[in-house]
Amino acid sequence: MSIEKKAFDRRTFVRGALGLALTVPLAGTLASCAGSSSSPDTAAGPTGAVSKDNPFGMAEKSTIDAVIFNGGYGIDYVTFAAAILEKNHPGSTAKVSPSTQIAQELQPRFVGGNPPDLIDNSGAGAIGFSTIIDQLEDMTSLIEAPNLEGTPIKDTLFGGVTKPGTFGDKFVALNYVLTVYALWYSDALFQANGWTPPKTWDDAMKLGAEAKAKDKYLFVWGKEAATYYQTMAIASAIKQGGDEVRLSLENLEGDCWSKPAVQAVFTAMGEIVKAGYFKPGGSGTQFTAAQAQWSNDESALLYPSGSWIENEMMKQTKEGFKMTGAPEPTVDASSAMPYEAMHSTAGEPFVIPSKGANVAGGKELLRVMLSKEAATNFSKTRLSPTIVKGIVPEDGFGSTALVSQTSMLEAAGDKIFTWNFVDLYGMNKDQLVVWNSFLAGDTDAAGLTSGLQKITDTVRNDDSIKKVTVS
Repeated sequence: MSIEKKAFDRRTFVRGALGLALTVPLAGTLASCAGSSSSPDTAAGPTGAVSKDNPFGMAEKSTIDAVIFNGGYGIDYVTFAAAILEKNHPGSTAKVSPSTQIAQELQPRFVGGNPPDLIDNSGAGAIGFSTIIDQLEDMTSLIEAPNLEGTPIKDTLFGGVTKPGTFGDKFVALNYVLTVYALWYSDALFQANGWTPPKTWDDAMKLGAEAKAKDKYLFVWGKEAATYYQTMAIASAIKQGGDEVRLSLENLEGDCWSKPAVQAVFTAMGEIVKAGYFKPGGSGTQFTAAQAQWSNDESALLYPSGSWIENEMMKQTKEGFKMTGAPEPTVDASSAMPYEAMHSTAGEPFVIPSKGANVAGGKELLRVMLSKEAATNFSKTRLSPTIVKGIVPEDGFGSTALVSQTSMLEAAGDKIFTWNFVDLYGMNKDQLVVWNSFLAGDTDAAGLTSGLQKITDTVRNDDSIKKVTVS
């Protein structure tokens, strides 16, 4: 189907994103937005004169140190904003450095009292927010400030997108990208074979058999991204069992991984593994190489991921692939939430350490990123929406994946959800080990359950880790 026929109404996109934002479960409430941006913060670093064009009082000819997770979105969308900043502030320099191991590289800098001025705390190696909340700037003054066009930033954002970055009563992380999680496939390949995305796990098993008949696999995975299947499994379980599943996981309950809906999903996935519908060798394959087996070689039909996948695999996607997203399957038709319900949230959390050498500069660079020019550049080059409204055109910049995201948001309405416990407590690294073993067939659903529960229990029982109760 052509992009023109699938074009979406921008008003629908806004309504869908609003529904997303308003239903994101919180670790707390957003800090008050009553603070004034008329004077610079009393944080570390040199300061300059405050003005409409310099609301944080960034010092003249100063240097900004930004460390950006070099994942699916790359870093040049930040260097694009840095170039704008340097033009607007002659003599100032914004140094943008890539990292794929944020915690490993930056935790020593936090301990040493010399963290960067701006960090994209993302990826499998992100720093658990529970360990650094007290060392981060509150972002309220940022969204109260005017953007480059002179409009208060808070008035240019989709409603509620600050909530995922609010822990307790402190708004510490501004998530820049509106991320849609989905089961991705080639619309061209599916149309050629008369296939449709699975709505239940029984459908997935049947599709796996059809894929095998074509000498293809249903799924593929790479070792660093094995927990993409955890993300899909949790979403499926929440849709099947309802909000109590999400709350049990968020609050680290002692039997959270044994909830009936979770077990039903794990059992179904185990049957797919046992049937041989996962391409072997994933636990020894680099994740982008595995993804290329799906997007370029078409040796597998489906891949669960966030909406960064199209940009991440842009150079390794078969011509005419027509990448398209579909919601995660439910266990059966009696699910608590409809199939169309979906996991989506603002992602890519940007933080500003209070002990950065140039806190005002870190805020200024993030302010530039929230301008219309920088946000449009991101969506056009990354084929993914930011939290800034009114940026994506109806043709999705020619992207079938971007068009499908807005279609899914429209269909989901207010049935949109997310969770924070994995990132909040930095659990992904340990969970990767368990999921790689499960997907390889080296452990079963029971082993997966006990492994994940052990990780959860360790966090829950560690009194040195600050817990956040979600209700």
